[in-house]
Amino acid sequence: MLYYAVKLLLSAGIIVVVSEVAKVNTGLGALIKSLPLISIIAMIWLYVDTQDTGKIAELSASTFWLVLPTLPMFLVLPALLKSGMGFYLSLGLSIGVMLACYLVAIPILARFGITI
Repeated sequence: MLYYAVKLLLSAGIIVVVSEVAKVNTGLGALIKSLPLISIIAMIWLYVDTQDTGKIAELSASTFWLVLPTLPMFLVLPALLKSGMGFYLSLGLSIGVMLACYLVAIPILARFGITI
């Protein structure tokens, strides 16, 4: 039980740190957020739990391919916000764009033999 509490607190702590740092310095907050800390921690937890390096390799490769469809969200969101659209609507539309990119990307990846 303690192990799960540590996992939860460490993972949540990263989100808190990013949001607090971004209040003071958005560039530094973005830098911390852009680091694949959650991915690294998830790989460590998976290794500790399973000792299965094959699963780690699969998780790492799948993460790479699934990061790509998320990238347009980070361009659409600021564009919508700068156009004067409200935050929640902009965020919702940006997430919709990301989901549409997933719907397009996953079948394309499958055609190239990349399974997620």
